[in-house]
Amino acid sequence: MSGERKSPVAREEGGKIKEASTRSEIDTFLKQARTLTPANTGGARGRLIFALDATMSRQPTWDSACQLQAEMFNETAQIGGLDVQLLYFRGFNECRASRWVSDPKALADLMTRIDCRGGHTQIRKALAHVRNESRKKSVQALVYIGDCMEESIDDLCAVAGEIGMTGTRAFMFHEGRDAIAEKAFREIARLTNGAYCRFDAGSAQHLRELLAAVAVYAAGGRAALVDYGRKGGGQARLLLEQMR
Repeated sequence: MSGERKSPVAREEGGKIKEASTRSEIDTFLKQARTLTPANTGGARGRLIFALDATMSRQPTWDSACQLQAEMFNETAQIGGLDVQLLYFRGFNECRASRWVSDPKALADLMTRIDCRGGHTQIRKALAHVRNESRKKSVQALVYIGDCMEESIDDLCAVAGEIGMTGTRAFMFHEGRDAIAEKAFREIARLTNGAYCRFDAGSAQHLRELLAAVAVYAAGGRAALVDYGRKGGGQARLLLEQMR
């Protein structure tokens, strides 16, 4: 975004617009997600960064979104093998990241203390943080949830390309129908060999299962995903079908 300060990420302890994603689009998302490298190869723990747009435009759906995200954290906590970091931006020049935690439930508690504040998007800062973290130690996946984009798409794509070179895949979950955001999110996903998926209140169940499936696979690989599917993870079963 023009004139935006390039301050480092602070750390905090503790066109025609399409409708929401159809079943076909969700299946396509799952097909793309199969390329996510299992994080437990060689016994190493997987690492996932969960990034949130916490600007005021997301206030109407913030509580329900937090519930979905908390459920994802709880799901991954049951299988272990995954370190998670929460990253969010809001207000004026505020972009914060939690410490890396091995108990994702701790992040669910942290999310309840975050409220939305007015301000422009800071996606470039979030992406730059992911790039820097992945250069220090491999990060298997970025999960991003947001509804708009108010920055230079070229600036975002430049950083996304660098992220792609580190092997981190961006899974871009788009809330709403903003065509500018869709264009940017799709391109970020493409540059990182990740995936894009649109959602709204009507597709909350699919989003819940997609988030959990990506996180479970990042943490435990195929075996964990098979087990998750047996327990009722419908999207996990579809993901496994795409992986054959």
